[in-house]
Amino acid sequence: MRGARRIAAPTAVLLAVGLVACAPTLPESVVPGTEITVAWSGELTSMNAAAAPSPGNVDVAETIRGDFGDMIDGEFVPDQGFGSISIVADDPFTVRYDLAEPVWSDGIPLDAADLMLGWAGASGFFPKEDGAAADGADAEGAAEPDAAPDAPVLDEFARAIEVTFEAPTIGWQQAVTVPVPAHVVGERAFGIDDPMEAKQAVIRAVQEADEAALEKIAQVWNEDFEVSGAKKIPADLLLSSGPFLVDEVSGAEEGQSVSLVPNAAYRGVATANVARIELVPPGAEPLSALGETLDVVQVAPVTANREAIRELERKDLLVETTHDGTLWALLLRPSGVFTQTQARTAFMHAAPPTALSERGAGVWSTAYTGTTSMISAPGSRAYDIVNEDSGFTGTLGTTDDEPALEREAAGIADGARVCVLYDRGSEFAAGAFAGLKEAVAEAGWSVADCGSDDFGAALASGGWDAVIQRTPIPQTPAQIAERWGSAGSWHADADRDALIVQLAQTTDVYEARDLLARIEASIVRAAVALPIAVNPRVTIVDRGVSGVAGRSGAAAPLTYGVAQWVVEP
Repeated sequence: MRGARRIAAPTAVLLAVGLVACAPTLPESVVPGTEITVAWSGELTSMNAAAAPSPGNVDVAETIRGDFGDMIDGEFVPDQGFGSISIVADDPFTVRYDLAEPVWSDGIPLDAADLMLGWAGASGFFPKEDGAAADGADAEGAAEPDAAPDAPVLDEFARAIEVTFEAPTIGWQQAVTVPVPAHVVGERAFGIDDPMEAKQAVIRAVQEADEAALEKIAQVWNEDFEVSGAKKIPADLLLSSGPFLVDEVSGAEEGQSVSLVPNAAYRGVATANVARIELVPPGAEPLSALGETLDVVQVAPVTANREAIRELERKDLLVETTHDGTLWALLLRPSGVFTQTQARTAFMHAAPPTALSERGAGVWSTAYTGTTSMISAPGSRAYDIVNEDSGFTGTLGTTDDEPALEREAAGIADGARVCVLYDRGSEFAAGAFAGLKEAVAEAGWSVADCGSDDFGAALASGGWDAVIQRTPIPQTPAQIAERWGSAGSWHADADRDALIVQLAQTTDVYEARDLLARIEASIVRAAVALPIAVNPRVTIVDRGVSGVAGRSGAAAPLTYGVAQWVVEP
């Protein structure tokens, strides 16, 4: 392991930050002089990831914002150091969000005002002027001004709020977060210098539904925390409630760098161990830089990097495979040659998912984990229940029937043409298509190459019978409905719609798993989707660094666990 170092800032604008110079003594857990440098292709554009939830903003927010817990493999894992959440009434459904004793890095406590502001943001009080969701955020459920929900009940002494929902909600544990400091928002919105008075002004604005005051808060919420192109980031925008705080941000043509240092005011369960973390552009050859200028790299596994990663593994660097929150699937359009369920089932029986996965993955075949679910991820507790109860194995899995005879029984003539769309630019998709074509030919199907270099446009234009596609694993009932609800236009099913609505109003984790299995079973019975494998992501960590673990999924797959990172002596 090379010694502690600083990466030279790119020749561009350096965003000066004065917080660190006057920061109190670092936590005892921090080893002075230690540094970890991470290849990072993100961009920090806002210190308010709730208003601008881009991947880069979420990455940084995971290091500088405390919260009640995280979703790990589809399950909520609470952070008792930040606070606790409890259901206090079933009818009407009421939840208490109770802070422990976290403080902002300027010493101002987090309290009910911060919770109230976070609740208002999540409830749609601060929409963008054009009414659009920020950076692809889901605007569903945003409240119109004349239909705003009742404000929570505050317990300012206990630093807690109680929120009453119109109906039970599966997302109750994450319905309230603290994206930005209420005292900063109040100071900027109303010109109030005293932080506690500023907090009270925010509370009053939300409680009284004061449209003029809320408009000022919305402007701060949506605009003031933006940092793109800034020559200097104001210190109040860089306040942290998490284990680290932003020290420097630099931008250059080849990418942006973000420097993180420990937050001495952090009172969480796990405090920082490393004196500095540098998020830097990966460069043209990040794997070659491991052990020299980089300590941690995350890459997509492709043929071109297999040998380099194998060599690093042989040199005792940690190589870990997770998934990126998406899965590969063969999707059949329920029309034309595939109008009948029996025809779709016969085609899927002729196309074993392992054959498609192995051909698509090539030298990375061991990195692709097979899956039988379109709505849950392997490795999660929900997946085990879904896999057991969905009926996939008996319906779409291997069969003793002769595939050609099954096709004939479905009324499909020998040599029936199937136009299969796939992305020609994807190694996996191109390989999976080749495997599909070979496999189904034995059963008398004739697969036509309808691959495209402009996959998105071809997908939207139609004219194909089947598609090999990478699709997100849904994390919420709304996301399930977007693809698998009747409004999603893939396959209408009124019973499935009802199950999705029921899932959205479920608060019991075990009942939620059972409902996921029933939703999956309806997709299996329709025979419109053949899950192939989850899409992998590979994390490589240099010798001498420990505690780094990639997280499956799309949200902050690496930075979520920075407090656990250690530079070994």
